[in-house]
Amino acid sequence: MTIQPRPRHSARGASAPILRLDLKVVLVPVMVTDARGRPVLNLSRDHFRVLEDGVEQVIRSFSQEDTPVSLGIIFDTSGSMRGRLSASVESMRLLFETRMTGDEYFVVQFADQPHLLGGFTPEPEEIRQRLGLLQAHGWTSLLDAIALGVHEMTSARNARHVLLVLSDGNDNNSRYTEKEIRSMVMESDVRVCAIGVGHRSRFLQQLAEETGGKVLIAQHAADLQDVVQTLSREIRTQYVVGYSSQCWNDGKYHKVRVEVVPPPGAPALRASWRRGYYAPSE
Repeated sequence: MTIQPRPRHSARGASAPILRLDLKVVLVPVMVTDARGRPVLNLSRDHFRVLEDGVEQVIRSFSQEDTPVSLGIIFDTSGSMRGRLSASVESMRLLFETRMTGDEYFVVQFADQPHLLGGFTPEPEEIRQRLGLLQAHGWTSLLDAIALGVHEMTSARNARHVLLVLSDGNDNNSRYTEKEIRSMVMESDVRVCAIGVGHRSRFLQQLAEETGGKVLIAQHAADLQDVVQTLSREIRTQYVVGYSSQCWNDGKYHKVRVEVVPPPGAPALRASWRRGYYAPSE
């Protein structure tokens, strides 16, 4: 599949919700971790506050979900990954070890251009075999690779959609712009997580924060396995907080803020959530 820049259009007309919207209830997935980055699993509805456009909302539903995930791996094989590629491929094994029944995966490999290495598959071994054949070369078409990943995610079977980007650098060979990719991601129902190999990307950090994901840094190739294990736990651990929006069908973008109040005597907790959504229009 080739990548072409999408036609410019107003995000106001977006048709895909940024959060899950069920029967006029906005469902907000939230990841909560402690100061050491470990998932926190013992919270109740009373530990959460939700605000839409600065106004506190009444929480109508609350759950802790451990459901299958549709995971797209955006995998950097540009020339700068030479010497890090084998460790990166091996680190994916640990990601697959935490899989659950119903998970599905695809891989977008990118260097000069992005390439989809087959569609969704429930078999991690297929993914490992494809990754094992890759070689590092060329430039870095990161933005085009994310665009291809968002497109492929439209065929996902599960409700939870995650793009996991593994890269060691910034884009230097894409047709898409950062602004176009940000709009595309914000109009989709996908969470962006990333592993920076010795490098933190400002743009990936922004995407992760806005979609409820996270960026972790592996300073050296030897750190990749620990980083992947940490991120894998967080991807699969989430709360879902629901509230009834009074702006259900105005077609506008609405900011969402989630606050977590830790139990008495407990240290501060960190929450990650998608920062807003476009409401449907009549």
